[in-house]
Formats: sequence, C-alpha cells, structure tokens
Amino acid sequence: AMLLVGVPARALAKGGPGSACATSRLLLLSAFPAEMGQIMKATHLDSTDPIRSPAPESKEFWTGTLDGKPVIEALTGIGPVNATHTTTAAFGIFDGVHNPDCITSVAFSGVAGAGSDTYGGTPRQSRIGDVTVPDRWTTDGGRTWSTATPALLDTAAKVAPTVALQNTTPLADYACACVDAGTIPGVTFPYTPVVLFHGDGSTTDPFGGHAAPCLQHGGDLAGCEPCPAALGTSPDPMRFVTGMEGIADPGFITGLFALAGGSGGNFIESDEETGAVAAVVNAHGVPFIGFRGISDGTADPLMIQNLPFPSQFLVYMQLAADNAAKLTLAFVNAYHIPHHA
Repeated sequence: AMLLVGVPARALAKGGPGSACATSRLLLLSAFPAEMGQIMKATHLDSTDPIRSPAPESKEFWTGTLDGKPVIEALTGIGPVNATHTTTAAFGIFDGVHNPDCITSVAFSGVAGAGSDTYGGTPRQSRIGDVTVPDRWTTDGGRTWSTATPALLDTAAKVAPTVALQNTTPLADYACACVDAGTIPGVTFPYTPVVLFHGDGSTTDPFGGHAAPCLQHGGDLAGCEPCPAALGTSPDPMRFVTGMEGIADPGFITGLFALAGGSGGNFIESDEETGAVAAVVNAHGVPFIGFRGISDGTADPLMIQNLPFPSQFLVYMQLAADNAAKLTLAFVNAYHIPHHA
C-alpha cells in the first residue's frame, strides 16, 4: 500500500529505518553535478562504483565518510519528480534490511532563485551568492508544508559565522570540463554574501509532473553523474564532449527551464527539489535541513539580470553551488549523526 506517492506504508508505520541498522548515515543530496562537486571532493568514498536502485530508474548512490561521518551521497536529478523518486529510492535501499546501513538524517545542498520576505518584522531580500536555510517548503503555493528540523537548523546557525562565503566567481566555472578556474576571468560582487536563516522556501515544477531528463557525461548541469574530479576518477574528454552534444542545442536549455522563474509570494528562495525531498524525509520521520545558494534573480555586476532566464543562472550557478556547499560542509563537520536504536 502507498500512503504518499513513492513512500511505502511500512516506512510511515515504522517512523524511521529498520531495526537491524548496522551504520547510521547522513544522506547528502544535490540535484545536478555542479551542486555536489565540492561536497563529494571532500568525501572519502568507499568506492567510485555506485550502489544502484532497481531498474528501470536505477538511481545511483555513493557511500563514504565526510569528516569521519558516515554519509550517502546522490544526485536527485532536476525537478520535484526526480527528487521524490531518488529520495524514496534511497530509503528503500538503505533501510537496515535490504542494506545493513540506514538513513537517520538528510541534508540537501543546491542553488535557488532569489526571493524576498518579511522576517521578525524586517523585510529581507536574498541576493546572488547568499545562502538560504528556510524553516519549511511548499510545493503547492503554500497550501501544504514540509519542514526542516529545529535541532539541525540550530547546528547550522552555530557554524554559519565561521563560513567565508565567496563573492567572486570565474565566468563559466564548469568543473566537469576540468578547467582550472584560475585561468578564467572572474566577476566580483560589490557585497559579501550572507546566510539567511528561517522563512519559507518554494519548490516549483516547471516540468508539468514529468521527470526532467539528464545526459550521460552531460557536464555540470545536465549530467546524470558526478563530475570525474568529484569522484576522484580520470576524466574522459571524448565522453564529455559526446555527452555535451545534447545541451549544445539551445533548445535543450530553453526547454529545460522554459517555465522556471522567480519565487513570487513571500518566499526567501525558489527551487525545484527541496520541498519534494523534505516531504519524503518528513514522512520517514528523520531529521532534515536544506541549504540553497542564490544563483539568479537579483542585480549582478554584468547587469544581465534583465536577460531571459536562464542567463544569470548559467553564469552564477557555480558561485551559488559552492557557497551552499561551504555551509553544508561546515554543518556536517559539527553535526552528530543520530544512531538508530
């Protein structure tokens, strides 16, 4: 029986992982390779070969340790449908029954569009480079909500002052192309990005209920798998070039983001996955937190904010992804992964 789309009834009944859990792990998720790169680079992977969920979806997961903490890392794919399926698959595999390990907390690290709200009576506006850490997310314009866990928010708030967020990014900082960022001209913002806690996030679906596609060896944005540098494997330039053929067609990007836009409403950020992930995690009764770096939607030094989306996003997504990853890594360092009794 299914009580929530993609969430087994037994998981809801148990309120958490199976009783035979050997290792309690933190599940770290991102949507696409650029978001996961810095996190996976810092992780000691058990193997570069992933653990796969059953066909036909065959979602891929990597286990390892990050700052000595047992983790599972995965790319959900872009959009809420992919996010729901991947998160559900993770709980199905790492359940302490089919696999001796289990998931006892989840964090998402990624990018988002800017938004604005009023918090504590003060108007706020998120800007490119800022990192948002909302209290909750909606996938339906505010009718229903999925939440972050207060204890995890407290941990993140304690370490946030120690994190130096970047305000300079190389133009076209595409890690999957294995380009030395130091050789690419950069752009610097006239402010220092900050971390914005609390408030609401909005998760939207520009794909009309369909799973967004990815490309094998498709690079930072469209790729199905982490970058070779993140995995610690040798890059294969020809496979990268072949994989990039699909997104060399402008129609690929145009179609992928045709309906994406600003957050609107009273949301501090707008993304396409966090609310969907949080809904599954909340249903499984384990702690959750989401970190979202702002990649577009406010003024920038190149003054391209008025160009059609995804112009800004493509230029600044790596800055946003890296800043979110910086805070995520600091959080993991301070976080004590709960053990399942």
